[in-house]
Amino acid sequence: MALEPKTFMRLMEKRIGFTKEDKDILKLHANWGKEIAGEMADYFYAHLSRDSETNTILNNTAGRIHRLRETFIQWFHEMFTGMDDWGDTYAERRWRIGIVHVRIGISPQHVVPAMATVVHEVGKRIKTDGKEEALRDALSRICMIDLAFIEQAYIEVSSTAVLKETGWTEGLFKRLVTTGVGTL
Repeated sequence: MALEPKTFMRLMEKRIGFTKEDKDILKLHANWGKEIAGEMADYFYAHLSRDSETNTILNNTAGRIHRLRETFIQWFHEMFTGMDDWGDTYAERRWRIGIVHVRIGISPQHVVPAMATVVHEVGKRIKTDGKEEALRDALSRICMIDLAFIEQAYIEVSSTAVLKETGWTEGLFKRLVTTGVGTL
C-alpha cells in the first residue's frame, strides 16, 4: 500500500481539476501569498488552539508551536510557487508533511476544519485586496490536494501498521475493511 507521491499528485491534480491556469495565477500572486502567509498561520493555529486536544499537541514540547508556524508559512508560500511546478519535489514535501501530521497526532478531523478556516480567511483577503476570483479557486484546489496528502498519510500509515502487525495480505485487509463497513 505504499504511496508514490508523484503519482498521487498527478491523480489529485486530475481529480480536483488543478490546471496550468491555476498554476499560472498562483505563481503570479506568489509575493502576495508570502505577504499574507503569517496572517493565515495565525488563523490556522488560533483555530487549532481552541481545541484542547490539538492545543496540547501543539504545545507538547518547547518551541513546537513556533516551529510549526514557521513551517506553515513556508508551506503556504509553496502553494503559490509550486517549488518545481508542482512536480516531484512538491509531491514529496507534501507527503512528508502528511507523515509529520500522523507522527505528532494532528489528524484530518482537526486539520480539515482549520484549513477551511484558512480558505475562508484567504477568500476574504482576496476580496479585500481586489484579487480575482480565479486566485481563490486555484488556491482552494491546491489546498484540497495538500489535504488529500495528509488524509492519505493516515490511511497509508494505519494500513501498513496493520499489515505488518498481522501478516495479512493487502487483498485480505481490503476485503475486511469493505466487509466491516457494512457493520457500521
